[in-house]
Amino acid sequence: MVQSFEIAVFEGDGIGPEITAPTLRILEAMAKSQQDYQLAFTQAPAGAALYAETGESLPSASMETARRADAILLAALGLPSVRYKDGTEISPQLDLRIELDLFAGVRPVRVVPGQPTPLKLADGQTIDFVLIRESTEGLFHSKGKGEVTRDEARETLLITRKTSEKLFRFAFDYAQQRKQSGAGKGRVTCVDKANVFRAFAFFREIFDGVAKEYSHLTADHAYVDATALWMVEKPWLFDVMVTENMFGDILSDLGAGIMGGLGLAPSADIGHDHAVFQPCHGSAPDIAGKGVANPFAMILSAAMMLDWLGTKHKIETMVSDGARLRDAVYQVVADGRMLTRDLGGNSGTQAAADAVLEQITAKG
Repeated sequence: MVQSFEIAVFEGDGIGPEITAPTLRILEAMAKSQQDYQLAFTQAPAGAALYAETGESLPSASMETARRADAILLAALGLPSVRYKDGTEISPQLDLRIELDLFAGVRPVRVVPGQPTPLKLADGQTIDFVLIRESTEGLFHSKGKGEVTRDEARETLLITRKTSEKLFRFAFDYAQQRKQSGAGKGRVTCVDKANVFRAFAFFREIFDGVAKEYSHLTADHAYVDATALWMVEKPWLFDVMVTENMFGDILSDLGAGIMGGLGLAPSADIGHDHAVFQPCHGSAPDIAGKGVANPFAMILSAAMMLDWLGTKHKIETMVSDGARLRDAVYQVVADGRMLTRDLGGNSGTQAAADAVLEQITAKG
């Protein structure tokens, strides 16, 4: 029986449409060759350019499309030159996280042999860990609601037991899946600042409580500043890290730097019923329309989407296609012949995406 899935597509601003088009083309080609799933794409307008034109950054119709969809694929939303009246940037992706309760931000960090990285790795050494960031609370809780006077400003950090327990169970389940697949060690590290802030001591206490439910896995802790150091010095030691929203926001960019840049950094924001898949990079308006944007992070995010849908609906071919798509991107990167300029090459968006599709076709 063929199962059909509706994918809400937010192509958004800047380079968004340029990296979305080849990604959808690859997904269509992969689905066409399968007998048990189909993908239907529904465009959902949103973003800074739309706000500048209409006064709405996330229309109700687009929000409804997102709620109805089986998964959401998002390219890039926001432009530095377009801001809300309070001076903050247009960021409907944050609104999606809150409205759909996408509490778990999943940020994979992967380096394979041949991949450009600023780190000095031994021959054949790989890096493969996942940062899981709480995406609805933390310091981002007060977005747009901070108190500012002439002499001081205040933002409120929020950590709740309800959300933290969901987050930690997600992290342990994710680590368990990685261990079963052979990708991970079955280790979850709580990253916090519990030595200074009571809120993070509370966060750690909840983590330790949930960890008791997963006694077959390893649970430990690390302060966020030490974690940043170890991500540079010995990143191969990590498996799954789980942390607060702001810490995760910062560490995920450090992870992208380890991988050679944001052009290879995919992500997902996942809840119990909905999930958004998007590259970690922004809309890059300075290169929009030039055909030179790196599509790899967008394609890798689509691979995460296939894996999530396949796992959720128990469709092995979708899980397999997600792995095939991810491996095809890394094979192209390791090969080094079709790299975009941010990775040290001179290939354009279309040529880089074509190379991924050719790699998938070659592997059958």
